[in-house]
Amino acid sequence: MAATGTSTNIYFTGRDLVEVHDEPLPKLQPHEVRIKARKTLISTGTEGICLTRSFEPGTHWDQWVQYPFSPGYSLVGEIVELGSDVATVDLGSRVAVRKPHHQYVTAGAEALFPIPENVTDDDATFFALGKIVQNGVRRAEHVLGEQVVVVGLGLLGQLVVQYCRLMGARDVIAIDLSASRLELACKHGATAGLQESVTDALEEVMQLTAGRGADTVYDVTGSAKVLLQALPLVKRFGTLVLLGDTGTPSEQRLSHRVVTQGLRIVGAHDSNPPPASSDHAFWDHQQMTQLFFRYLARGDLKVADLISHRYRPQEAPQAYEMLQRDRLAALGVLFDWEVLDGR
Repeated sequence: MAATGTSTNIYFTGRDLVEVHDEPLPKLQPHEVRIKARKTLISTGTEGICLTRSFEPGTHWDQWVQYPFSPGYSLVGEIVELGSDVATVDLGSRVAVRKPHHQYVTAGAEALFPIPENVTDDDATFFALGKIVQNGVRRAEHVLGEQVVVVGLGLLGQLVVQYCRLMGARDVIAIDLSASRLELACKHGATAGLQESVTDALEEVMQLTAGRGADTVYDVTGSAKVLLQALPLVKRFGTLVLLGDTGTPSEQRLSHRVVTQGLRIVGAHDSNPPPASSDHAFWDHQQMTQLFFRYLARGDLKVADLISHRYRPQEAPQAYEMLQRDRLAALGVLFDWEVLDGR
């Protein structure tokens, strides 16, 4: 039966302006499905940059964030309507999809990520971030027994720690100013946690790596100044991975170490994977997401305790205000759309 009525949708309507609107449902096209949201996860770093317009004119951020802007890209829901040409998915199926914080969304069947029965809605909302980080650790080209430093322990950094342990890192050294974030990282595989700035952590990193520096350093902060500060942590001929996308790239700086130490700087972005899996490039978005779900189901990755806050969709202004006021106090922030049905 076709869905009728309205959808409750969250928008950024200007800089630092969050509004919730009820809007008529759009007509479903023959090749589309309609999905009713159960949970959506805030990507705190990305959405914070978008809301505050903390980016330079002319960047891809500037082109992307146009008002009214629909934030979010990690939705878990249930298929409630099928277009007339759709035959590959079923009504009632749970799926993840890269869509914003809206009660109802439409998508082509090819854009859906089926969720296994033994993966919860809460855990599944991490699919987009899990895929982004998986792309980053693949781009790093790790080998068994590496020593790794992760700078910044937001959601991406927490997942980097876990993936690197899965890939056989000898040591994973986590750096952050938040004691609670360090505690979680150590619970999930970090072998050392340093509660200090990147610059202050240099001496301890050198001690922990026998004076060599780390094979691979991840800058997952999104802060332009950290790139220059993180370079001394990298060993000769080592790798620095930029996984946190800054809004002010012109402020990022290099040092002589890049040339004199033969360092490799690797960028990683969610747009990097191929559009479809092939023998030459197997790990497309679908394959990486299904691997992420398999790791969750087996307990190889753990995300449930990364959830720190839950809000009703109508509380979106308060949720984003909290994130701007005290970002370090929050990690995973969910919108629970089932409360709109009284469930």
